[in-house]
Amino acid sequence: MEMNATYTSFVAVGDSFTEGMSDLLPDGSYRGWADLLAGRLAALTPGFRYANLAVRGKLIGQIVDEQVGRAAEMGADVVTLVGGLNDTLRPKCDMGRVRARLDEAVERLAPACKRLVLMRSPGRRGPVMERFRPRMEELFAHIDGLAARHDAVVVDLYGAHVLGDPRLWDVDRLHLTAEGHRRVTEAVWQALGLEAQEDWRAPLPPEVRGPWVERRLSDLRFARQHLGPWIGRRLTGRSSGDGRPAKRPDLLPFDGPSA
Repeated sequence: MEMNATYTSFVAVGDSFTEGMSDLLPDGSYRGWADLLAGRLAALTPGFRYANLAVRGKLIGQIVDEQVGRAAEMGADVVTLVGGLNDTLRPKCDMGRVRARLDEAVERLAPACKRLVLMRSPGRRGPVMERFRPRMEELFAHIDGLAARHDAVVVDLYGAHVLGDPRLWDVDRLHLTAEGHRRVTEAVWQALGLEAQEDWRAPLPPEVRGPWVERRLSDLRFARQHLGPWIGRRLTGRSSGDGRPAKRPDLLPFDGPSA
């Protein structure tokens, strides 16, 4: 990897993780690691351009059909592709199809950019996610193989113990907080060969746990407000991103947030 490389453009492809949930801004929109990374890169290169095609809830087939072709046509220096995890969380998941669609995405994107970045997505520690870990790890093993074959970079967020800390996850237990996204920004920044600004793997301070009753009430609120509706969407085939446009559909100059 070239150190202190220069990049003039960046296209982000994916789902809610790349859209930026749950790094919420005062106006109700989401920022997230991709916007933060674009801000950092733009500070290095005048006229830097950025597009974010990500839409929450998208499965890998939808990402390939709706985003990958557009991203390849943009010819950006950097393309990030994060997808497939939503598939693994569905009650029925055809992992063979997930692998095939990922293959298709990487085969189209790798020749179309200077640097393709893939990720092993972070996983929150907790009982709800444990049942899905075998699928997740199968997905990540396939991503490692794709990266090796296509000279892509893999950012191993899953292997970073700190990103499993529940304190870096929003109340829905599915999306990172602002601090979590900030750490992901630094992880991708370093993976692109740029000088480290901090240790993104640094552990949080020791946790002071609240009373047992308070924690159980929190679990009940989570189940009612987030887990139940999420299961309902999975069972009915609906998505939180249905009808939602891409976050930043055009590759345009960017002067937004920096970390």
